[in-house]
Amino acid sequence: MANFVDVAREIARRKLEAPLPRRWSHVRAVAAKAHAVSGAVAPEDRDVLVASAWLHDVGYSPDLVDTGFHSLDGGRWLRRERFDDRIAGLVAHHSCAWLEAEERGLYDVLVSEFPREDSPVADALCFSDMTTGPDGQNFEVLDRLAEIRSRYGPDHLVTRFIVRAEPEMVSAVRRTEARLAGSTPQPMYGSRRSS
Repeated sequence: MANFVDVAREIARRKLEAPLPRRWSHVRAVAAKAHAVSGAVAPEDRDVLVASAWLHDVGYSPDLVDTGFHSLDGGRWLRRERFDDRIAGLVAHHSCAWLEAEERGLYDVLVSEFPREDSPVADALCFSDMTTGPDGQNFEVLDRLAEIRSRYGPDHLVTRFIVRAEPEMVSAVRRTEARLAGSTPQPMYGSRRSS
């Protein structure tokens, strides 16, 4: 039987590859980056990190949209499918999603349904997501956040969320970089700037 990283990859492929090819490019690159930086987390958590990276945007799949908030929709679907509870929670809260939930009026719903994990795994998932562009390109975190604000425009809900979340996202990335610096040297995908 396949391990849950293989299952997560196949779920993401089925849900995103055909309907959302650009999102699929992003997800593939985030998962590859999570694998590359997995030295920032305990050995027993590495598969959890990589599986969460494969699934972090599954809630964008057109057949999974419920609230329109991809983090919550993805977490709920994973829970209904009886996927690992920890991974469902990481997906539901990935990349400071609780702050976006506040902007959407869904904070109480999100936190009542999914516990928020504050851990090296959550940091490394944020690192992997927030240093990877929409087409899978590498970004330094501040450039990635600027790209998101530019794509959505100054008055969009996502831009408001990104402005609020920036300090925590940058901190999560820096904590992951520090953990990697203290472990076996690995490639730092977030350190290159994209043109």
